Amino acid sequence: MEALRDRPRNFTPSKNASARPRPVMLATLSVRIDPSAERMACESALDAGVPLIIANMLTLPPYPLTMMLAREHAILPHEEDLDAVRATAARAAARGIQTELLRVSSRRPTVALLELAREREPGLLVFGPDLRSISRWRFRRVAQRVRDEIGCLVWIAPDG
Repeated sequence: MEALRDRPRNFTPSKNASARPRPVMLATLSVRIDPSAERMACESALDAGVPLIIANMLTLPPYPLTMMLAREHAILPHEEDLDAVRATAARAAARGIQTELLRVSSRRPTVALLELAREREPGLLVFGPDLRSISRWRFRRVAQRVRDEIGCLVWIAPDG
């Protein structure tokens, strides 16, 4: 309360970036999305009336020649679950949510996820790779880093 009393009488809050509605970001690590994470992200985006960004973070393999000639073919179909991630985006769009699907390939997908979150400034980041498709060790390591370094609300699936 004291901070409010210290303001001058003609004080008007400035319109800054934090006043605008911020999107919901749903992130996975090249695997299908956990159903509870999809539900949380879609319902949050609907409730807030904000767009949904689905970020599929892919580990870029060390194929230098492929990277130079055909970057889009550097990740083989069996190395990601693209159809399942696209199905999540389609279900969100069918519910009337403005949806953006991003496939981000990087040698360091966790760092790329953190950079993407800083750039897009989501109000909520839902981290929800399906645990049947990813090692528990990798999931825990990335989840901990997301909790520690993201400057917004974070929901980790399936535990919340």
